[in-house]
Parts: sequence; structure tokens; C-alpha cells
Amino acid sequence: MLQEALREINRGSAEVIDSERIEKLLKAYFDEDKTYTVKAGFDPTAPDLHLGHTVLLHKLATFQKYGAKIQFLIGDFTAQIGDPTGKSATRKTLSATDIIENSKSYKEQVFKILDESKTEVVFNSEWINPLGAAGMLSLTTTYNVARMLERDDFDKRYKSGTSISISEFIYPLLQGYDSVHLKSDIEIGGTDQKFNLLMGRHLQRAYEIGKEQSVLMMPILEGLDGVQKMSKSLNNYIGVADEPNDMFGKVLSISDELMWRYYELLSSKSLDEIEQLKSGVEDGSLHPKKVKEELALEITARFHSDELAKDAKSEFDKVHSKNQIPTDIEEFSCDGEIWIAQALVDCNIEPSTSQARRDIKQGAVKINQEKISDIQLQLQAGEYILQVGKRKFAKLKVN
Repeated sequence: MLQEALREINRGSAEVIDSERIEKLLKAYFDEDKTYTVKAGFDPTAPDLHLGHTVLLHKLATFQKYGAKIQFLIGDFTAQIGDPTGKSATRKTLSATDIIENSKSYKEQVFKILDESKTEVVFNSEWINPLGAAGMLSLTTTYNVARMLERDDFDKRYKSGTSISISEFIYPLLQGYDSVHLKSDIEIGGTDQKFNLLMGRHLQRAYEIGKEQSVLMMPILEGLDGVQKMSKSLNNYIGVADEPNDMFGKVLSISDELMWRYYELLSSKSLDEIEQLKSGVEDGSLHPKKVKEELALEITARFHSDELAKDAKSEFDKVHSKNQIPTDIEEFSCDGEIWIAQALVDCNIEPSTSQARRDIKQGAVKINQEKISDIQLQLQAGEYILQVGKRKFAKLKVN
């Protein structure tokens, strides 16, 4: 059991620091039924999570399976500063209202993956606010500026003369102090968080709490393009709150190669089960599309239900295999003729008229299932089925 647990915990990880301690914690759980704590912090900078965020949640769920109590930390204080990780400029701060609303949204979404009975949701304002000026100054004495500037993104900005605010130096100290207050045994995060995660170990030593947390880092999940990290700003994401049909279709749109990456980081199937699927594809006994459909069904069911996942598959088959129009598409109307690019934006299937023009030129736009190429097309009075790509549809009535 211990080796199986270690295998699943290490699954997909990019780097583990102090794996010996993790093994000791697991052994104590199996031998003595002793629990331990695993911390993961999330700054509520946006209302919705995407599958890239859930990579950490799945790892937390694995730890829960093997005796961990999860410290799900919502950084309501640190979100006001903004994590400087990977940023080339000082990040804009969030309003208190946004932070509160986003925090509520996070709590609703994470328990689709985590076991609520084994999770403690904590907010770091609870212990950072009481620090006060004296406590904050004391915290800053635990690290020096020279070492802070060794951090890659700070180093690049300093050398290029780009502004770095003092508050950005404070951020990793506060994230590390979270581990001091919570006395975390393990902290997990993305590979881009290594500096901040190690700060937790450093401060646990500095504050002499009697332990140093192990650190487990997960890779950054690639988006639908298979190249860049999953991101809303890059429009290559699958949102946890996406509609079932969209979620199912997006998973099926990933490449066969990327599918295995998603299986490893997002699926609840065991490594042995995934290996069997891989062998089936390699020897030709399983078609990659069928294996990808299985993944799409699993992910859609997780965030919605088995029934809605099956309905999404049926709808996908109807539209794509039989080239039919979806059963339920949103309807819009307008008065007077309208430019096709503007119509696509107004019907919420294109983000901008410039993107609409690009898609028309690339042959990705259809009207009534016929491709169009005229970027200046004006739609006269009538009813139209507008389509972008394989998944975006809208019905437009021009009065």
C-alpha cells in the first residue's frame, strides 16, 4: 500500500523536495493512522477556475485518499498585493468586493473534486491582519534583498530597469508565513511557484516551529493548443463552469498526444489503467477517439453529472458525426441589416470583429451550414444559423 500511495502521489509531479519526509508521513498514516496536513494556496483573482487550476486539486484529492487533511488556503489578503510570479510589471490590486465574490465561487467549485469532510478552508487575512506593523517588519528581517533579487522574474525586471514595488517583495514572505501559521507538513504548487514554496520551508526554520514542509511541484497544464499554458486570456482553456456540451467538445478537440498528458494530470484512473489504454491504442485494439471520448465523459461527469455527460456525447455525435445543427442553440435578433462580423460578436460566438474577420478568411465561419468568405457581408432580413468552428452556434433573426 505504501509504495502504491507514493506512486500515485508522485504521479505527474515535476519536482519533489524532501520526499523522504513524505514517505515517513505516509508510513505513519498506514502504521498508526496518523493524519498530516497538505497546504495549497489560491489567490481569488478571477471568479472561475479552469482545468489548469484543477491539476493541484486532483493532487490534493490523492493526498486525501492517503490520510491527509487539506489546508485549502484562499489568499484573500495576498490577492490584494498580487502574486508577482512570472509578471513583467507590477500587478493591479483587486477590490475587496471582487475578492469576496471570487472566494465564494472557489469554495463552490473545489468540492466537486475534494472531500469537504477532509478539507479545512482558511483565509490568510485571519492571521496576516493581526500581524500589524511590528509583525510585518519582523517578517521582513528573515530574508535579505540580495537573495530576493536572485528570483528569476525579479532579476530580469531589475536588470531591465522595470519597476518592482516593495509589496512584491513582501508577497513570497507572506505566502511562506502562511506555512508558519498553519504548521503545514507539505505544500504543493505549480513549478512557477518554486521560490514561494521554498520560502515556506525557510520561514518554518526561521520561526522554529519544529518542522520543515516538504514541497511537491506540479507542471503547468497546456491548453487546447497543446503549446501554451491553459489560460483564459489565451482562450485555450476548459472552464470548470463551462456548459456540458462545451466541456465535452473542448476535451475532444485536444490532440491525441496531449490526451495522455490530460489523463495523467486530470483523470481519476490509476496509472495501470492508463497504461492499458495506451497499449490498446498502440496495438490498434482501441481507437484514440474512443479513448478520448472516455476522458471527455469522465471530466464532464465530474463537474456536472453522468447523465449530462452522456447527453453531451449524444449531442456531439449528432452535430459532428451527422453534420446536424444542435438541438438547443441560443437565439438572437436585431433590427435592420447587420455586418456579419458584428453579428458574430453580438451573438456571443466571437470575442471581437477582428477575430471574426480572421475566422471568415480561414474558412471557419458558416451561415446555414455553408462556408462564407466575404468579410464585408451584410445580413438582410431573415433567419440565419451562424456557426464558428465545430462547436459555436447561434440563431439570428434579422428584422
